[in-house]
Amino acid sequence: MSRIATTGAVAVLATAMLLSGCSSGGTPNSTSGTTRAEPPKESMQTTLGAGEGQLNLIAWAGYTEDGSNDPSVDWVHPFEAQTGCQVHTTYGSTSDDMIQLMRTGQYDGVSASGDATLRLIYGGDVAPVNTKLVPNYDTISSFLKDGSWNSVNGQSYGIPHGWGANLLMYNSAVVSPAPTSWSAVFTDSGEYKGKVTAYDSPIYIADAALYLKATQPSLGITDPYSLTTEQLAAAVTLLKQQNANVGEYWSDFTKEVQAFESGTSVVGTTWQVIANLINSDAKVKVETVVPTEGVTGWSDTWMVSTKAKHPNCMYEWMNYITSPTVNAQVAEWYGESPSQTLACEETTDPNFCTTYHATDAAYAAKIYYWTTPTAQCLDGKGDNCTSYSDWVNAWQQIRG
Repeated sequence: MSRIATTGAVAVLATAMLLSGCSSGGTPNSTSGTTRAEPPKESMQTTLGAGEGQLNLIAWAGYTEDGSNDPSVDWVHPFEAQTGCQVHTTYGSTSDDMIQLMRTGQYDGVSASGDATLRLIYGGDVAPVNTKLVPNYDTISSFLKDGSWNSVNGQSYGIPHGWGANLLMYNSAVVSPAPTSWSAVFTDSGEYKGKVTAYDSPIYIADAALYLKATQPSLGITDPYSLTTEQLAAAVTLLKQQNANVGEYWSDFTKEVQAFESGTSVVGTTWQVIANLINSDAKVKVETVVPTEGVTGWSDTWMVSTKAKHPNCMYEWMNYITSPTVNAQVAEWYGESPSQTLACEETTDPNFCTTYHATDAAYAAKIYYWTTPTAQCLDGKGDNCTSYSDWVNAWQQIRG
């Protein structure tokens, strides 16, 4: 997603995305959905021993900078010097890619987004995390802890790293009046036919469900990730209608930047960092808004493999990457809200945390964070919900 002052790592991430098609979601393959009510019983580490000298990670590009992309951006080498754990990173291209990599058993941990976390948990690929062994966990924002995407039955399966909202963005010179509802890209999208943009992933179905939750209460949607067959069908119908007006679906955020700057897109879903990048070039002026219906969003979590060969180094890493100074560095380079509340005292841009609403609990409360859909309804209404594989199939129908 981004970089220091919103520009430092753009070329780096763009290269990574061109090589791998990187996005937090992407268009997944037909990974099976989760249907189990309880995750497999996996042991949790109870004590922290000496580091094993090595750490093998799967991460999003920009999360494990070692100075090779920019000499001034390096938090890996200080970690290695501090712990003796030599870091080796494989960058994931999509959440599905990360899941497949984790299942090889060659990695100690992963920076997973919410559309992957439950699949990893229920698949037995990640272990419960002992947060007592991660001192910096105490001062992580409370609204990121014990979420439906990173915990099961009160047991944490990871350490929150960074987060953000999926906002509504519009070209203020073209789109008037200023939109306040997701209707701008759904029921009213015909006004900007061919210039609407949407996120290219099955998890985007939740955006439509969130809109229907507010506008069609008779459907009974309580959680946009807990959809019955009927509710999913309603979301699919809405998205098929939208499809006729979408000019481009994006997963590589650089394409959305280019589309808005060229004028081929004027309204659609976005991340804050994308708006910052567009406005920094001053070719066009865009605005972002949290619509009245609320927004979906993402929270990335560091998770420990059940097959980790270097678990002590992994715990050391989770504590280090969420320390105030390092978490601030990652957040500014990547373009996201830090999970660590004390990170705001360490950012180079004094306004960074205000721009990204880093510790704004009221803002965070408007976000429905990406959570893997499961047949066992996440909102507790039963076991008649649609699974992620159902969403994958539905997305293929929508995209045609």
